[in-house]
Amino acid sequence: MIPAKLPHPPEFEQLQLGVDLPVPEAQPEPLPVAPMGAAAKPAAKSSASAIKLALPEDVPAYWADACRQLMRRDRVMKRLIPRFAHLAPKPRTDAFATLARSLVGQQISAKSAQALWNRFTALPAQMTPELVLKLKVDDMRAAGLSARKIDYLVDLALHFTEHRLHQEGWQGMTDEAIVAELMSIRGVGRWTAEMFLIFHLQRPNVLPLDDAGLISGISSNYFSGDPVSRSEAREVAEAWKPWCTVATWYIWRSLEPLPAT
Repeated sequence: MIPAKLPHPPEFEQLQLGVDLPVPEAQPEPLPVAPMGAAAKPAAKSSASAIKLALPEDVPAYWADACRQLMRRDRVMKRLIPRFAHLAPKPRTDAFATLARSLVGQQISAKSAQALWNRFTALPAQMTPELVLKLKVDDMRAAGLSARKIDYLVDLALHFTEHRLHQEGWQGMTDEAIVAELMSIRGVGRWTAEMFLIFHLQRPNVLPLDDAGLISGISSNYFSGDPVSRSEAREVAEAWKPWCTVATWYIWRSLEPLPAT
């Protein structure tokens, strides 16, 4: 049986070349995308970095950077530093006078220490170890110095006149090595040596845990006035490193805004 013929497929209409094709509507412009990675716009500075501090001109070179880092890390420093930024430790350039001042101020209040120092410095024509050795004991006692402090000051003067200290090498020595050397002087304990590191050598990372003012300031600023142990104070100071000197200064200022001159 012969199969029936299949119908021819329908012919497609050929479009003429002149016929206009429909044009799609214009697509909307893509929304801008924020760049990522290296091309990204830098983030806004933190509030601590944006704060301009009115620091004195004679602060150590590291002081401004230390302040910015401390304000970023520590909520108490963020409050204290702007408040007391205009105050900074005045450099004490004379090693003998710095140590003598610390000996005179031992175990008395800052106000009493300043008054006693003023009376003592009025005795010699100049505060040098040679002239201190020439002072009369009666005059020193009349100025308010105890027999023990007079003994300390004489031994200090002898360490300088007899060249028992390595002053020329201090800049290259560690904090602990300097503390050990200074503690060979009668009456110079760790606290006195650390005050020397702070005020004369201007070392940046000194934490004087024997200082009653530091412990009191940590108590009032971090523990609502509750008693603070040395270990707790050391734990607080972990956030201060390597700028413990700077943080200690502002803790002191929170208790006594005007430093002794």
